[in-house]
Amino acid sequence: MADRFPSPFDVPVPEGAEGWQELYGYSSIFSEDRREYEDSMFWFQDGVHWPQVLTPWDATLFEYAIASLSQYNTRHLLVPPANGIDYRILNGYAYLTPVPAPEAEIGARVEEFMKRAGFYFMNWDDLYGKWMVKIRDLVGELESLKIAALPDVESFEDVVESGRGVGSGYDLIDAYSRLLSLSLKLWQYHFEFLNLGYAAYLDYFGFCKQVFPNIPDLAIAKMVAGVDVDLFRPDDELKRLARLARDSGVSEAFAAGDVEATCAVLKSTDAGNSWIASFQESAEPWFNFSNGSGFYHTDKIWIENVEIPFDFIRNYINMLNDGGDLARPIEAVRAERDRIVNEYMELLTSDEDREAFQGKLGLARTVFPYVENHNFYVEHWSHSVIWRKMRTLGEIFVEQGFLTEPNDIFYLKRNEIPDALWDLYAAWATPAPARGPKYWPAKVAERKRIVTALKTVKPLPALGVPPEVVTEPFTVMLWGITSDSVNAWLGGGPGDSGGAIKGFAASPGVAEGPARVIFSADQINEIQDGEILVAPLTAPSWAPIFGKIGATVTDTGGMMSHAAIVCREYGLPAVTGTGFATSSIRTGQRIRVDGSNGTVTLLDD
Repeated sequence: MADRFPSPFDVPVPEGAEGWQELYGYSSIFSEDRREYEDSMFWFQDGVHWPQVLTPWDATLFEYAIASLSQYNTRHLLVPPANGIDYRILNGYAYLTPVPAPEAEIGARVEEFMKRAGFYFMNWDDLYGKWMVKIRDLVGELESLKIAALPDVESFEDVVESGRGVGSGYDLIDAYSRLLSLSLKLWQYHFEFLNLGYAAYLDYFGFCKQVFPNIPDLAIAKMVAGVDVDLFRPDDELKRLARLARDSGVSEAFAAGDVEATCAVLKSTDAGNSWIASFQESAEPWFNFSNGSGFYHTDKIWIENVEIPFDFIRNYINMLNDGGDLARPIEAVRAERDRIVNEYMELLTSDEDREAFQGKLGLARTVFPYVENHNFYVEHWSHSVIWRKMRTLGEIFVEQGFLTEPNDIFYLKRNEIPDALWDLYAAWATPAPARGPKYWPAKVAERKRIVTALKTVKPLPALGVPPEVVTEPFTVMLWGITSDSVNAWLGGGPGDSGGAIKGFAASPGVAEGPARVIFSADQINEIQDGEILVAPLTAPSWAPIFGKIGATVTDTGGMMSHAAIVCREYGLPAVTGTGFATSSIRTGQRIRVDGSNGTVTLLDD
């Protein structure tokens, strides 16, 4: 077994991807200038959020997210032990490293953190209510951005007669600038509450470990389960529409096949038209939902690819016709939650401990909805709008010959686009030939070729010097990185664990069945009833398949990953953070998933 992971400076470039560094900002890649620091750190590939190669513009949201996370730790809240998370891109993949606060500063930060965090916890409902207004207003600002092609002649009424003083060229340049500003503001909003939400859970988690030394992590997590959150609303809307189709007598329209044929049948009756109107009401905002993590422009958005929600609705209709129950087992989850709480309450022997336990558990439950809800409002709804606005800008560049197709815009770095806009604007203002049509198509084609080459090589799970013991709570609970997983990576595989693959006991229960190994949302329609889903990770938008599968196994993610939380709420056994499940299990192979003990057993060869 190796004693460290490869240095980021020794990782070879995939064949054909030479020069990949040009695709990203100079500060986001490993460099000789910072080699001493970068080579001494432990970097892990963030497969929970960014499992794929980043295109140049998509890297914008990666950089905005991680910088905003760190800003709240170090500058807003002064989280005592944590200065945030540093980030780099290597061969197109995102790598992170937790940065601890200096030991000498931790004591002095405690009082200030308690003051700042305490204000939020004491006023959580009021501040969270204001956050909901802010985030919806921000989405409205994004939606209202006007990104329009430059006219042949400015409007007399709007520009000349009004005395406005500026024209369409200014508006276009300003609109992109505002899009960037609002995107960064979005990520500032994202972390206003998230770090505090995790801090409250970690405080509760640590207290439970202190007073109940043998308590399983899963029992702690189950005590905050059964909370209704907006992240489940898109799936709930699908179920509502399936029930409406059945109850209003239009469900047979979904046997027509594709969306166009189904809608043609629906539009032929009043009940069908009423159903379409109801679908449209659900679509905004709930179907601004990505089939992936929400961080890639290539992810499919339900509202833009309506075949996705239509297929899910058709499956739900079939389940209803077969006598199935679409409801999440929320009452059973809550009953189990309350049983566990009462069981552990009885073990406490002092009023002081009982009061502390109830207070910390109550705060964890109060903050928990935000821990999941932000995912819909930021990564899905807001990002959906951002991708649409960027494509509109891409269409303008296509019209002027700068790009071949609208999605080519994502192969420009965010700070290159102002230069391209200036080129377009100056040529429109003069008018004179722009350089862009001769400059950008070849550059984009070369970058596409490089990205394709980068995708041919799987990223290393980690780089640099591993910690002796992984103790940083976010790293363990969100990303699923533990001392055991680090040792398994160093050893090159899962090792000998008695025929079982080990991971996090993420959601209780035991299930057996044939595995279905998938690597992207495009393969979801391959899943058959009763199969066990095995994937690198799952996305919140995969919830509609949970009524079909028997259990979930993922390569990445810890106890507080989305896969773990969603499976607990849907009553499905789950083992997360296995590291090697997708490379160790094949489709059709029978496996046993023990979500209570965190093991996956291969039942046949």
